[in-house]
Amino acid sequence: MKINFRSVLTNFFVLVLFVVASLAYFTPVLQGKKIFQSDIAQYTGMAKEQNNFREKTNTEPYWTNSAFGGMPTYQLGANYPHNYIKKLDKLIRFLPRPADYLFLYFLGFYILLCCLKVDYRLAVVGALAFGFSTYLIIILGVGHNAKAHALGYIPMLLGGIILMFRKKYILGFILTAFAMALEVNANHYQMTYYFMLLILILGVIYLVYAIVEKQLKHYFVSVGLLFVAVLIGIATNATNLMATKEYSDWSTRGVSNLTINNDGSERENTGGLDKEYITQYSYGIAESLNIFVPRLFGGSNSENLGEESKTYEFLVRKGLSRKQALDFAEGLPLYWGDQPGVSGAAYVGAVLFFLFILGLIIVKGKVKWWLLAGAVMSLVLSWGKNFSGLTNFMIDNFPLYDKFRAVSSIQVVLELCVPLLGVLALMTLFKEKENKAKYNMPLFISAGIVLGTLILLFVFKGVFTFDGLSDDSYRKYFGDEVLTMIKLDRQEAYTSDVLRSLIYVLLTAATLSLFIHKRLKNNVFIAVIGVLILADLVPVAKRYVTEDDFVHARQMEQPFPLTNTDKQINQDTSVYRVYNPREGLNGASTSYYHNSIGGYHGAKPATMQDLFDFHIYKNNVRVLSMLNVKYVIQEDEEGRTYPAVNPNAMGNAWFVQNLKKVSSANEEIMALDSLNIKTEAVVNTTEFPSLSKFTFTKDSTATINLDNYEPNHLTYTSTTNSDALAVFSEMYYKNGWNAYIDGKKSSYFKVNYTLRAMQVPAGEHKIEFKFEPEVVKKGSKIALASNILLALIVIGGIVYSFKKPTAKKENS
Repeated sequence: MKINFRSVLTNFFVLVLFVVASLAYFTPVLQGKKIFQSDIAQYTGMAKEQNNFREKTNTEPYWTNSAFGGMPTYQLGANYPHNYIKKLDKLIRFLPRPADYLFLYFLGFYILLCCLKVDYRLAVVGALAFGFSTYLIIILGVGHNAKAHALGYIPMLLGGIILMFRKKYILGFILTAFAMALEVNANHYQMTYYFMLLILILGVIYLVYAIVEKQLKHYFVSVGLLFVAVLIGIATNATNLMATKEYSDWSTRGVSNLTINNDGSERENTGGLDKEYITQYSYGIAESLNIFVPRLFGGSNSENLGEESKTYEFLVRKGLSRKQALDFAEGLPLYWGDQPGVSGAAYVGAVLFFLFILGLIIVKGKVKWWLLAGAVMSLVLSWGKNFSGLTNFMIDNFPLYDKFRAVSSIQVVLELCVPLLGVLALMTLFKEKENKAKYNMPLFISAGIVLGTLILLFVFKGVFTFDGLSDDSYRKYFGDEVLTMIKLDRQEAYTSDVLRSLIYVLLTAATLSLFIHKRLKNNVFIAVIGVLILADLVPVAKRYVTEDDFVHARQMEQPFPLTNTDKQINQDTSVYRVYNPREGLNGASTSYYHNSIGGYHGAKPATMQDLFDFHIYKNNVRVLSMLNVKYVIQEDEEGRTYPAVNPNAMGNAWFVQNLKKVSSANEEIMALDSLNIKTEAVVNTTEFPSLSKFTFTKDSTATINLDNYEPNHLTYTSTTNSDALAVFSEMYYKNGWNAYIDGKKSSYFKVNYTLRAMQVPAGEHKIEFKFEPEVVKKGSKIALASNILLALIVIGGIVYSFKKPTAKKENS
């Protein structure tokens, strides 16, 4: 194997270009600023205790009590032994966030296009086009970092698969294995799952071609090698995957033992997520046209039209100050689609969509067909409840499909397929040396399709009502006249963006026509197309993520200011929990300073979700007390918060006199309505059959106290004259928490639907609960072995590649 130094140098400068483009778009990072990401602020609150413990002890706790009453940190950025892929990932994402993710978008798509043998100049244009896709920028603005992370590596993984089918077995195997390892490490399995649906389509189409071309041996060799490569890539992340699966079963994504709702009615579904929840965010069928008209349905729930808006002009005429009117006009609710709310349109670009349609006509071979099928699959599945027949079929029959919500996000597959086929269309024109004129008719047809659609949208805009789902609330608070102005602004945005897309399609068609007729040289053609794509995409992306979204680093590192209420609560140095009714179960600002029963995560502990649904939202103070909620943050008449003390909080542990035995989870959770938590506990004997004949006595002089607290290690001292039953105000999680009495491992069980309990022998004893997750130990061994195997394969591949040309030369 000879090293092509020119190619190496070219790719080096391409990477430099990507670095410059990433930093140019997110220039505030060069000033040390950070983008304010709402989801990351919530994550920071959830992970505060974990991060503090890590800094203090240089060890991982793997458990935190700061959110949801207690949960594993597996989904909060836990560090695992032998996770070398995570270190590699950090090397690749060396730029400050979020420029690192934008760079990853560029890099991943560039590698994919190179694997498809696209000219590097067009590959650069394609990479920039993919990276500046509006949705990919929007998710960086709101803080969906794991999603962005996964989407960055998906093109790279696809490139490895394509290399394998091109008979580049060694390089394809290595790239697939590494890309799969990095993809899984990104820890957004929904995006990975959607990508695998695309790979299934690719596999079927390649199989059909293999049968027709009599290449079945090569096909199955490729599939076999890909299976091994993917398996190795997955295995390098064994700890994370195994831990996530373990937690998922305990979370709202797992199978519930409850068969009733909080009103006593029968539950329809006890496994996976509820259909209504899964399809809450479903794209409207007509709304999907915003892939090439960005504000066809308004864009987002908070569009900044400034002084150009009808609403601004109206408010000024009505006597509001210009500043007040401008403040309102900078956050107009222009979105009027079917979803509860969006941060912006999933715009892939008028230029790229036009090129995609052209590619459907002029690109030949199997790549076109799986890209088309993938785009169509992505589109129709994103319609969710608006295309209920297919959606319900997938939820009911397709493995794991019911584990993911927000079906609209499957459009990420389309956002990969459209620019990819668009670039392949350019490559088809680019490769044609002699008879470029044969593409006149395809250009005319594709221009007719896209321009015709845009003209129809412009002419028939009157068929739309421009009514939004939240209009009633705006009418209630601001009146009919303001709502009328908002609707006029929606119409104006619709019209202006239809015309905008029409102009870009015309300019692109003209550029292609000039190139086809050899009026433009290759480099000029690429430059013009690149400018058109960037001029189309970047301004739309800038509508949603701008320099104004960046704040001083300290504000993101400490996103929740310390309030007087927090100060008052923190004067209490005992171990307790805090409940903030304003956040309920969905907010992590309380977790930043206190141990909270709320939090912010897509997969919450199922038992805590149930406690909120059945009791806490109904103001059952008993449940708050058994969770050791000592402070409830309340508001006075002037809106100021203060900590209300719960005098009935049970503390860290207590002894009970009676164990109430029930035979189902339904009975167990309903028993909390009337349970005297000070003297009684309830247990489900179906889950713990050995307790059906369990007896004990209560010593009125018995005491039990928490002596030492660490998130993963709790130490108590108990004193009692007879065997007794202790209840601990800690979440029951059997996979990792071990109990010890005087250093000897002892059994414990679940009571009160979610707490731990154990029989304590007479006398004075030291009781410890240690979080010692076996899944981390097992997973780390698998990860280490897999990393060693992958390293050996890479070394072997390099050695073979260098020796192979030599052997050929000797044999010739």
